[in-house]
Amino acid sequence: MKVTDHITKGKGKTQFSFEILPPLKGQHIQSIFNNIDPLMEFNPPFIDVTYHREEYVYKNLGDGLLKKQVVKKRPGTVGICAAIQNKYNVDAIPHILCGGFSREDTENFLIDLDFLGIDNVVALRGDAVKTETYFTPEKEGHHYASELVSQISDLNKAVYLDEDLQNCSATNFCIGVGAYPEKHMEAPSLDSDIHFLKKKIKNGAEYIVTQMFFDNEKYFQFVDKCRKEGITVPIIPGLKPISTRKQLNIIPHRFHVDLPEALIKEIIKCKDNKQVRQVGVEWAIQQSKELEKAGVPILHYYSMGKSDNVKSIASALF
Repeated sequence: MKVTDHITKGKGKTQFSFEILPPLKGQHIQSIFNNIDPLMEFNPPFIDVTYHREEYVYKNLGDGLLKKQVVKKRPGTVGICAAIQNKYNVDAIPHILCGGFSREDTENFLIDLDFLGIDNVVALRGDAVKTETYFTPEKEGHHYASELVSQISDLNKAVYLDEDLQNCSATNFCIGVGAYPEKHMEAPSLDSDIHFLKKKIKNGAEYIVTQMFFDNEKYFQFVDKCRKEGITVPIIPGLKPISTRKQLNIIPHRFHVDLPEALIKEIIKCKDNKQVRQVGVEWAIQQSKELEKAGVPILHYYSMGKSDNVKSIASALF
């Protein structure tokens, strides 16, 4: 079922969803199931499966020779989504990136998803890899998420890359895109960010999932701006409970997200990460209650491979 249909079926009631990371190379699918199992009692309409590009280093072999060596690789998102749908009978939503994909790779990826009955995707540009200063698209790949959305929309109209194909079947993907209540790190302003978000909607995106935020006012202001600019699709808030003291520095640096002073003070007072984790849970619960009261369609949590704190939050709400 499409995400937009799940929202309609909810009849105004806020629903629960979450996002998982694929396991690292060498880990079993059971590591995924172990984190999903505790959250299924809250009846998520869908589960997002993020996608991370492989990372590599060049190993010096001597005599001026270098060997490209993969140091981080995750199993295929398609297979993970299929496993989740088969085991839990719940919609699994793969993320698909511009980075690392040519247009042909993208088309083949989408065809596989269509064969498996997966009818939702989240289209993202993706970040630059560690060896790049700025994002570099794959050869014959997309530069922007709006272009990726257009390709998916074309496939929904049975428009394939090979114009000579005949009797083509149309796909039926519901397309989600990302958005940034505090603007994307590369955007010169929030207004310019919303300008390009409108382009993604115009090209066929049907719902939005936001980057994490810790101040609900940032989300409410962002939604107001979007509505004034004529963006009418559902805007799903993405939430992440802080779990370690180190994240006080990592989150603002890596995600360019502000942390409220009240939250910072509470975390600084903690004696260890166990207490930090509890503070993160309590903060997310209060965020969630306010967002639920405001009538958001879905509360979407970034579990990052651990589900105990997300379960604590969901237990207080659903």
